[in-house]
Amino acid sequence: MKEPTRDLAALVVPQAGRLVSTDDSWEPYRLVDADGVTVESVAAYLRDLQAAGRAAATARSYCLDLLRWFRFLWATDVCWDRATRVEARDFCRWLQVAGQPVRPHWRHQGGEAETITTGGRPGGVHRPYAASVRAHSETVLRSFYDFHLDAGTGPILNPFPLDRARRGRRAHAHHNPMDPHRNERTGLYRPTVPARVPRSVPDEEFNEIFARLPSHRDRALVAFYVSTGARASELLSTTQSGVDPGRGLITVVRKGSREIQELPASTDAFVWLRLYQVEMAEKIPRGRTRPLWWTRRHPTRPLTYHAVHRMFERVNVHVGTNATLHSLRHTAAYRMAEDPGLPLTDVQFVLGHAALTTTQLYLTPRKEDVIRRVLAHHSEQTRQAVARTHPVVAPGYRPESLDVLFGNRLS
Repeated sequence: MKEPTRDLAALVVPQAGRLVSTDDSWEPYRLVDADGVTVESVAAYLRDLQAAGRAAATARSYCLDLLRWFRFLWATDVCWDRATRVEARDFCRWLQVAGQPVRPHWRHQGGEAETITTGGRPGGVHRPYAASVRAHSETVLRSFYDFHLDAGTGPILNPFPLDRARRGRRAHAHHNPMDPHRNERTGLYRPTVPARVPRSVPDEEFNEIFARLPSHRDRALVAFYVSTGARASELLSTTQSGVDPGRGLITVVRKGSREIQELPASTDAFVWLRLYQVEMAEKIPRGRTRPLWWTRRHPTRPLTYHAVHRMFERVNVHVGTNATLHSLRHTAAYRMAEDPGLPLTDVQFVLGHAALTTTQLYLTPRKEDVIRRVLAHHSEQTRQAVARTHPVVAPGYRPESLDVLFGNRLS
């Protein structure tokens, strides 16, 4: 059977449908089509994720991948349960070449529905999707179709199959038991994700960023991020009863396991926190179970991840840096791992890593430290070469006498 031809360069994918956030704990997120109707196949998949104990943030991340897929299917006029490997292949090509759509600011009229994505714009107008984003998308879509395949509600063949070299074989069949397990390239259309060294913020850059923070609340947040190593969303989960300055501890809810854990923090972080609490004393609702972090503008409401992310982005623009909130976690991890008096298992506990091999990544030297040491090495090599060519004459000797004695080799 001849496969259908599809001109991806001329394909226009309207930004139809959207991800709706609800206040319903039974259905935190809902994917709707262009008419506002819930996509039931995605809703069933999200219910299965919730039953498996996945967090609401995980459901949101999965929905964003599914939204891109459904927009592509709507543009190509293919029903989701009629999708084949051809559509999966073209979708992965489209993600790789077309890149991210240009979205207008939320204040603009028309909003997201008027934005379109084309695959044939010359000159690389769109920023390409990162390999990690495309790999995550491939994994989510393969899981989505595996769920419907098991339930008997989807196609009989998964459009996102495993790699041909892996088909019919046991996973990790030739794995060395002495080596840690890695996320291998199992999907046929899964891109190779380059291994990246965790990026930390150099001390000079961090000092500049901290000096530009606009409020005591933001200084307290950054101080806690860089001393506890907590993830951005974890620190925002702290309640007003979760702070213990006397013991130097702050309580967070872990992102994956949802466990409550006390994390040690620096004294400076608690000082900035107290200044923030005094400044906002008349504006913040009091209560042991109330959130610790609130917006500064009226009406005050609990601080969200996206608000903190935008705050940190604005500071980076003023400083001229490109640090991220997550890089503060890497910075804290590097600082703890470099302390010879702090066992690596303690660092693992504070960071909440399930495996010690993940914590060992922070034993990799930082780029700026490597550059500084290598430049110092080159300077030392140059100094030694000059010393060998022009040795220093000890005081009390006349250079012309040494020239006669050694045959003018020192000149």
